[in-house]
Amino acid sequence: MPTQTDQLFANARAHEGRFEGPCSVIPSRHVAIVTCMDSRIDTFAIFGLECGEAHILRNAGGIITDDVLRSLALSQTLLQTREIILMHHTDCGMKFDDIDEAVRTAIRRVREHPSLPHRDNVRGFVYEVEQGRVREVT
Repeated sequence: MPTQTDQLFANARAHEGRFEGPCSVIPSRHVAIVTCMDSRIDTFAIFGLECGEAHILRNAGGIITDDVLRSLALSQTLLQTREIILMHHTDCGMKFDDIDEAVRTAIRRVREHPSLPHRDNVRGFVYEVEQGRVREVT
């Protein structure tokens, strides 16, 4: 009986036949998005993105860890991203007490990080998984 991995690998093999060639390593929209690894978040669909348009960084809760900050620094210094979107979501397994405040904390952490040359255009959002709505946190 095939496993889920077997089925996904078969999909990957089928993808080879549709592959139109590699996208640019430099994201054409010059944006990096940090969000949660939750399977309900289809970052490309939510933001209307195509392959090669943005860097997507995901972890549990979309938390701004040292690793995420290092990845953002590389994204900016080597791969020309200039804007950062931070997006948490409702009904998160990380059980934030105040999701808006968690987003504000993430924004502050990014804006205060000295290794990021482009910290002026950092915006935070909450994805409401129940309605498929994105709202900005100010």
